[in-house]
Amino acid sequence: MKILISEFMDERAVAQLAAKHDVSYAPTLVDDMPALIAKAAQADALIVRNRTQVRGALLTALTRCKVIGRLGVGLDNIDVAGCESKGMAVIPATGANALSVAEYVITTAMMLLRGAFTSTASVANGQWPRGALGNGRETAGKTLGIIGFGSIGRTTARLAQGLGMQVIAFDAMLDADTPVFQETGVKYVGLQELILQADVVTLHVPLVDATRGLFDAACIASMKPGAILINTSRGHIVDLPAVAASLRTGHLGGAAIDVFDAEPLAASADLQDCPHLLLTPHISGVSAESNERVSFLIAEKVLEALH
Repeated sequence: MKILISEFMDERAVAQLAAKHDVSYAPTLVDDMPALIAKAAQADALIVRNRTQVRGALLTALTRCKVIGRLGVGLDNIDVAGCESKGMAVIPATGANALSVAEYVITTAMMLLRGAFTSTASVANGQWPRGALGNGRETAGKTLGIIGFGSIGRTTARLAQGLGMQVIAFDAMLDADTPVFQETGVKYVGLQELILQADVVTLHVPLVDATRGLFDAACIASMKPGAILINTSRGHIVDLPAVAASLRTGHLGGAAIDVFDAEPLAASADLQDCPHLLLTPHISGVSAESNERVSFLIAEKVLEALH
């Protein structure tokens, strides 16, 4: 059978697939839609990351396909209902990149709370901003609010607790008496309560109607003064211009944004020299180790589906 891979994948996992099937591995194919559509017509399986949009003309072209493997967990780039209506299974790499994302959240939270890790250039130039940078905040004792308490949220909670943080969480799909809260020692709270109480808010929710535009200017204004906002979920959930405006007024204490409405992010004067803002190119879930875990998990699941 023919397996088409349109974005990067661990080459050892590609070799595992190629040992049993005819594999076309083209990590830049996502940028050539006509070629992707042409190849898709012959594919029995398609493996993608987040940039390949499995909908419209591409979905129509998948006439032989039995399974879509997603090298990640978000499914907003895949018309899941459309795939399933054509008999195609959609398989995400649930849990395989949780540690990578959780470490990103904890790292950026600590960096932004402390506020002392951007002084290299000034110190190297003979400046000594000790007074300005000596009032950073410690992580221990702070409250981490997790919105979305799935695999990533739970892994993040475990790491935060190890640092002495208090952890509260909200998940629209869970109730306060769901056993996982007692099992993890995490307090369940309502969404508004979390936004009001947390020193650090981290988002781990899919992009759906209920989360689109969730953190708008009004929501950000209701956050605790000096709070940190971290978004590793999806763009469109957070209003980035509102984040920048709040950082400039000093209401938000910091923000780490890894996902954007459109990727790559277009150049923006609003974001240039914005204080206490960390921008990364959708890499929170991508590390050498997580890429290996994600790739081998999807390779195994696709082989099972084709068996």
